[in-house]
Amino acid sequence: MPAARVGVCEDGRVEASRTPSTGPSLVFEAALTRHTRLEDAVGILTGTFVASLGLHLLQSSGSVTGGTAGLALLLGYATGWSFPLLFAVVNAPFAALALWKKGLSFTLRTFASIALVSGFTWVHQHLLVFERIEPVYGTLGGNLLAGVGLLILFRHRSSLGGVNIIALVLQERTGFSAGWTQMIFDIIIIVAALLVLPWPAVLLSAAGAVVLSVVLILNHRPGRYIGR
Repeated sequence: MPAARVGVCEDGRVEASRTPSTGPSLVFEAALTRHTRLEDAVGILTGTFVASLGLHLLQSSGSVTGGTAGLALLLGYATGWSFPLLFAVVNAPFAALALWKKGLSFTLRTFASIALVSGFTWVHQHLLVFERIEPVYGTLGGNLLAGVGLLILFRHRSSLGGVNIIALVLQERTGFSAGWTQMIFDIIIIVAALLVLPWPAVLLSAAGAVVLSVVLILNHRPGRYIGR
């Protein structure tokens, strides 16, 4: 219903007019929705811890996932090198792309996140040792945790490098979902895993990568999240 507006004329008479009502709206000031530095720091610490825990479950299950994390796991199985070292090395070439397309702040946050995931993974390897873990549980649960961790990092203007950077740039430039981009690259990496892992483990890894991508597809959409 139009809202009433009351005014006083020059001769002293009171006059009411009707103006269209816009109804309730969701308009937020950028300054009120932007994360503080402390919130970003806590968010990045939380996201990297959760993602690294997921990767530790995957590694303990003998599975892989997509992205540069999956590539680092795959290289680790093939060479015997440590995951934290390989994860840092694989992501290094993407520094220029991150700086060019996303800016210095995003680049610094991303490489801080990569360093934290590498560090947390090393901690998990020494403090959280599994005598036995069911591969289905480890693979699906690990990808779920990795997806949640990535989602937290995306919302605090960070990533885990590599494919994450490409996925975010494409979503911002074209609107193509970061989750779908992640899934396409995941398929390529998991197919390559056939060179190293038995096919049942690869099929299970593929199912886990779908779980990770679905987390991003359903939750990381423009306009779905106010804070930035």
